[in-house]
Amino acid sequence: MAKPAAGEMLDDLRVLVEAESFSDDLVATAACADSLGRLGERLLGATPERVAVGGRTHLLWRFGERARVLVIGHYDTVWPTGTLARWPFAVDGDRATGPGAFDMKSGIVQGMHAIATLSSLDGITILLTSDEELGSPTSAPLIRELASSVEATLVLEPSAGGALKTGRKGVSQYEVHIEGRAAHAGLDPEKGANALIELAHQVLQIEALADPAEGTTVTPTVARAGTAINVIPASATIAVDVRIATIAEQQRVAGAMRALKPSIPGTSLRIDADENRPPLEEAASAHLFARTQRIAARLGLGKLRGVTVGGASDGNLTAAAGCPTLDGLGAVGDGAHAEGEHVVVSEMAPRASLVAALLDELLAP
Repeated sequence: MAKPAAGEMLDDLRVLVEAESFSDDLVATAACADSLGRLGERLLGATPERVAVGGRTHLLWRFGERARVLVIGHYDTVWPTGTLARWPFAVDGDRATGPGAFDMKSGIVQGMHAIATLSSLDGITILLTSDEELGSPTSAPLIRELASSVEATLVLEPSAGGALKTGRKGVSQYEVHIEGRAAHAGLDPEKGANALIELAHQVLQIEALADPAEGTTVTPTVARAGTAINVIPASATIAVDVRIATIAEQQRVAGAMRALKPSIPGTSLRIDADENRPPLEEAASAHLFARTQRIAARLGLGKLRGVTVGGASDGNLTAAAGCPTLDGLGAVGDGAHAEGEHVVVSEMAPRASLVAALLDELLAP
């Protein structure tokens, strides 16, 4: 098995970073998909299937008659189109930087080069999506479908300080809508039902659902109420971010959120729920991680660490589909979603070699 070429990977990373792909810019993401298609054609000798959903383009390569391993990533970024003009791709010593370089275009490049070194691609399916940073609203059904029929999923998201992501918290999001009754705040406030005061009661009840011992955070984040200083607020909303480490905790919080009741007479509640990312529990990655540790030792890459992180990815979806999933196999670096995100250039080839060796073992007869 040939070794991935570090210099060529860096050149390909430059091309992808310079193809800006802000999630909300469908024109830009489509253009980046074209760049990725050309990269796949050059390295893998195959043209991707373009899966169009809701005006978005997801790229899919299938090799062989039977899918055995799914390799997954996303090419959309959080950086608005035009960011490149003030923050261009650059290499300074051992650091490559640019919008989306770390999260996660380097992972895509490393994964493509890793797959290109294999003697046979039979059994590999590759999916690159354009809406992960938005919660995968159009790609989630495809991800679940593909994961349900393979033996393992490898996620090319960036590492966490070099560690693979053996667990990810799940994410639930809620919006609590409160309806009250308006009245003049000075003349007849008693005729009103103050949605803002009800909001205060709900915020305290919601925050109390957190369980630090279980790794569960329940955080009211955005609140809105009222129209004028002299009017009793007739409506209010609360946005709530929930991060959970286990499916049992996600279900507990979901039940409690749906059971919320108003405290102020004359007010009512409506709960909009989106439990969009089940947790990736460590049990879903344990076997793959142990295998990868052995491979890393054999390749002389040192001791490989695994961590559980608070952020979610499409790996949460593949694990929830019952597929063994290992995440964080992409770039070594830092700064995801932050100005100055960067990739450690000297780690690109070793991580690509690790992915290639893991695929080689997983696809062995």
